[in-house]
Amino acid sequence: MTAGSGEPTDPTAEVLADAATAFGLLASPARLHIVWALAQGESDVSGLAQRVGGALPATSQHLAKLKLAGLVAARREGRRQIYYVDDQDIVAVVQLMLCQLRRTVDQSPERLLLSVGT
Repeated sequence: MTAGSGEPTDPTAEVLADAATAFGLLASPARLHIVWALAQGESDVSGLAQRVGGALPATSQHLAKLKLAGLVAARREGRRQIYYVDDQDIVAVVQLMLCQLRRTVDQSPERLLLSVGT
């Protein structure tokens, strides 16, 4: 986001609110795992529940929230709903965050614990 002068401009209040909502939804480990799994490929709710180790009703509720927020989408195949991540920018943010955290933990697990506690 840059102005005509090349200076970066602040995001609008609406953009900040939307980002906060998206990050808030991704603050749940279960929802983050679901988005990560869907970034690897499409799945129905039972496959996702099995992959993320959640109960079917809980996984379904997480998917409903993610879908309502526009972070995942679904299409019908017969009687099944097939879920997928339609926004590659969301995939990139989640992958970047998780890969960065994985590197941080690999380098110094204590450093991550200290930063979380502040």
